[in-house]
Amino acid sequence: MTDTDICVKVTGKNMRALIVSGGILDDNQVCSMIKNDGFDVIYAADAGMEALYRHHLTPDIIVGDFDSVCEEALSYFKRSGRVELVELTPEKDDTDTEHAIRDAISRGFDHIVLVGTTGTRLDHVLANISLLGIGLEEEITMEMVDAHNRIRMVNGPISMEKESQFGKYVSLIPYSEVVENLTLEGFKYELNGYPLTGFNSLGISNEIVADVAHINFSNGILLVIESRD
Repeated sequence: MTDTDICVKVTGKNMRALIVSGGILDDNQVCSMIKNDGFDVIYAADAGMEALYRHHLTPDIIVGDFDSVCEEALSYFKRSGRVELVELTPEKDDTDTEHAIRDAISRGFDHIVLVGTTGTRLDHVLANISLLGIGLEEEITMEMVDAHNRIRMVNGPISMEKESQFGKYVSLIPYSEVVENLTLEGFKYELNGYPLTGFNSLGISNEIVADVAHINFSNGILLVIESRD
C-alpha cells in the first residue's frame, strides 16, 4: 500500500471491477470502457499499468511483482499518491491477474471484466480462460474481453440478445468432459438435447438469427465465445 494508506472499499451489490492485464490491448477499447462502462474500480495487473499510463488514466489499485513493467510508469503512479499498490513477491503460486481477481472478490466486487488477458503467450491465454472458473466458484459474473472476442464460462442456461451481442459469431466449447442435453434455440444451427463433448469443432461459429437466442443444458461447464473478425 502507498504511504497515504489508500484503501478501496465497496458496499452493496452489482459492483463492477475492470482488471487491465499485460497482454495485447486495444488502447482505444480500454479507454472507452473506462470512460463509458461505469466501473467502480480499475485494477492494473503489473504491466497492464502501461496502457493506462500512455493515456493519462490512473488505476485505483495496482497489483503485481513489477518484474516486467516500465519503471517510468510505476514511478509515476507511486508518486501520484492516488493509487493503492499491492506488491507481490516474484516467487508465488498465482499470476498477477489471478491475485487481482481474488483481491477484487475479497473487497466485494461481483462483476469482473478482464482485458489484456489474451496475446502471444498461449500458456497465459489458457490460464486466464481457466480463471473464469473462479467466477463460477464464487457465484459472480466474470468475462474476458479483447478487440475481437468476449469469453464467458457458464454452468447453466443463458439467453443472448442479438442486438447486444459482441460480434457476429457465437462459439460453444465444452470445458467439462461433457455438456449434457445442450439445446440451442434462435441460432442458425440449432441443437436439441445434444451431449456436447470435446475433441471436435461442432460448436464453432454459430450465429444468432432470432431477437433472443437461448442456450440450455442440464449439466456441465461451457465456454461461450462471441467473436468478430
